[in-house]
Amino acid sequence: MNIDLPFIWSSLIELLSAIPTTLAITAVSMLCGLAIGTVVALIRLYKVPLLHHIAAAYVTFIRGTPMLTHLLLIYFGLPVIIDALSDQFGWSFRSVNIPMIGFAYISFSITAGAYLSEVVRSGLQAVNKGQIEAAYSIGMTTRQALGRIVFPQAFAILLPSLSNSTISMLHGSTLVFTVSVVDINAKSQIIASANWKFFEAFIAAAIIYWGLTILIERLTAMVEKRINIYNRGGVT
Repeated sequence: MNIDLPFIWSSLIELLSAIPTTLAITAVSMLCGLAIGTVVALIRLYKVPLLHHIAAAYVTFIRGTPMLTHLLLIYFGLPVIIDALSDQFGWSFRSVNIPMIGFAYISFSITAGAYLSEVVRSGLQAVNKGQIEAAYSIGMTTRQALGRIVFPQAFAILLPSLSNSTISMLHGSTLVFTVSVVDINAKSQIIASANWKFFEAFIAAAIIYWGLTILIERLTAMVEKRINIYNRGGVT
């Protein structure tokens, strides 16, 4: 089998236009997922009545079912709910107003939230409880203790896991082609179908995903280095 190297290069150039979509899906999903995960982690740690059981069920269900299933449930189920509510309350907003990428944002954020809740929870539990008690002793509220003492230390602890989760979400974003969103993976399939050079097109896609993964790892290393300097009391 002869590999068409010039076609790999031309595919790489064409795939560059799909990178912003892939990065947007990854970034939005991780940021929203981190917010959801933090709230869920705090609910479970402080055992908030009723919400504690709902949060535990949410985490168990999401972690026990495939990411593709979440996407399809949102894609087919959310429009039914929205249209039913619109009919009930006379809203002008309909499910057709939601862009396809919106379903990916919602689904992947929900998925990321469940996994990141465990990451955040482990990071918070790793912080010495004596520091929280010390914060209370000097008059800090729970919110102040969490924001000024616990979360900064927990972030440093969970950063490697957060990096791994980001890379997993980057790779998991390839599922968006099932709802007609053109990311790197979908674009490579379009290129391959037009030229019948699937191997070369997917090599090009693999190179881009590899490069983005290395970029995430390097950025994480830089942030981790700055955090370690700060924790040691140094300056940057």
